[in-house]
Amino acid sequence: MKYLIAGLGNIGEEYKNTRHNVGFMAVDAAAAASGVSFADRRYGYVARMRHKNAELILLKPTTLMNRSGNAVRYWMQKEKIPAENLLVITDDLAIPTGSIRLRAKGGDGGHNGLSSISEVLGTNDYPRLRIGIGNEFHRGGQIGYVLGEWTEEELALIKKRLPLTVDIIKSFVTAGCELTMTAYNKAGKTMDDGGTEGGENR
Repeated sequence: MKYLIAGLGNIGEEYKNTRHNVGFMAVDAAAAASGVSFADRRYGYVARMRHKNAELILLKPTTLMNRSGNAVRYWMQKEKIPAENLLVITDDLAIPTGSIRLRAKGGDGGHNGLSSISEVLGTNDYPRLRIGIGNEFHRGGQIGYVLGEWTEEELALIKKRLPLTVDIIKSFVTAGCELTMTAYNKAGKTMDDGGTEGGENR
């Protein structure tokens, strides 16, 4: 079985350490854990890894965030991957920094990357892994916040949580979305989200 794991972000050094690029960080962590590296391909940087009987295509779109759908559609068509085998990893303002939630489908919540993917695919029925970046900004400051760089404390927390995102990706491709949600969504909560920072897998 093939799966497309698309981490969303913006290409360029000016965006490298910004909150909006946490999707890139997640697929980078998955690639590093499997000892594979990314290559510059059409519409994105791509790495391939295997987990048990699953082949994972890790994608970092080079289309910029608001055209992420073009890259996702291209690689889904090229690799003949159905929507249920797509996992989009994205930042989320609606949950605390470091919280992680897997959802089988949903709206875009104002996220330009998800909006682009839903528009291009013609559906929002695809799994997405949401990584919280918090919402510590004043009214009108959303764009500056998401495109702003992590604080040292935020970055330390995110790096601590990345191994859990890798575990969730691996579970998604072996156990499926629903079982993975049951197993990991509680562990994905931070203390600010009503859970424990370390969490348990089950």
